Amino acid sequence: MRDESLMDEQVYEAARADERVWRRAKTLGISRRRLLELVGAGAGAAALTAVQRPPRAHAAPASDLLVKPTPPEFFNDFGSNKEMRWENMYTRGYLVPNELFFVRDHTRTPRLDASAWRLRVEGSGVTQPREFTYDDIVGMPSVSVTKFIECAGNGRSFFETAYGRKAEGGQWHLGAIGVAEWTGVPLREVLTRAGLKRSARDVMPEGLDELRVRRPMPAAKALADDTLLVYAMNGQTLPPDHGFPVRVLVPGWIGVANTKWIGRIEVSEEPLYSAWNTNTYVMIGPDYKPQPPAKGPALTFQAVKSAFELPWDGEVRAGRRLLKGRSWSGYGKIAKVDVSLDRGVTWQPARMREPNLSQAWVRWDVDWDARPGSYNLRARGTDDKGHTQPAGVPFNQQGYLYWAVAGHPVTVR
Repeated sequence: MRDESLMDEQVYEAARADERVWRRAKTLGISRRRLLELVGAGAGAAALTAVQRPPRAHAAPASDLLVKPTPPEFFNDFGSNKEMRWENMYTRGYLVPNELFFVRDHTRTPRLDASAWRLRVEGSGVTQPREFTYDDIVGMPSVSVTKFIECAGNGRSFFETAYGRKAEGGQWHLGAIGVAEWTGVPLREVLTRAGLKRSARDVMPEGLDELRVRRPMPAAKALADDTLLVYAMNGQTLPPDHGFPVRVLVPGWIGVANTKWIGRIEVSEEPLYSAWNTNTYVMIGPDYKPQPPAKGPALTFQAVKSAFELPWDGEVRAGRRLLKGRSWSGYGKIAKVDVSLDRGVTWQPARMREPNLSQAWVRWDVDWDARPGSYNLRARGTDDKGHTQPAGVPFNQQGYLYWAVAGHPVTVR
């Protein structure tokens, strides 16, 4: 039996960090206590932090960054990153169409040929390293799941609103999220065919983008029923900007764990680290302690968030209307949503509409007699594990996991 508790971010990181210290001390021929003393004094930090920073990306012409059209009426423009405009979901169904789905790239979309593509599975955690073709993957038994993918920095702009200090990275509002039906092969299928060892600890998919983005996960998460190698999105061949020919789906976890354009999987009997779980996608700030070799606690599960299907700081006509929105959580289903029309003075329960899927989202609405004036609307979701959006969250340098209630400005004319 594999330890299911290692799917939890705090347990996972603590276990990996402790094992990292133990193994490094053994290599250096000193005690674990002595190594920690050296690290505390600064003398041994290099022994634990030998993880490369992400290589610098080369600038690319704007026209070469993405494949699909991203017109301004559908997206807010952050270069190679495109934020979905929530007002376009008001008349849509449960899923986000591929053409409206947000894009998060670290450089640009690689143009890959499925006939030449190969997926290598290798490392100390397998007995029979294998290489798979696209036809091999598509020919395996498939499953379809409906889940969200969300950038860890979704909501980052609200740190400046709350603290008067801008966090690093693209200043997303809440449009770096999308729910789709993903079709693919359970990751455990290829791991099993490569002879997965019972002693395997970490699994690290690696992308074929310019930076070779890679981020490990515990074997327990890699073997979950809904952790997939995806090749179709909403019933269509996976689009280039969303990971063609094959990407990873890691439900509930931050976006970077859902590696796009996958070309290699390393399976290890020892803890794995990369720049994407030590230097970035970790919590750095006065409220977070470093966890060598990481600069802070590594991120895994997404928190609860809510968004209105309205233009950001836009205008709507006066009159009776149905005020709509959506709420989601990486931990499970949404149990309830409350909405405030008066800047949080009073709250009312929203009507939740089916479907309400775990690690996807629920649609909700309230009746609103919209009278002329300026408003700051608020929504507060609670999931079935008891997580409720708070009034505020601590600042972190890279602006991750802003899950506090966020005011949505709108003017009624």
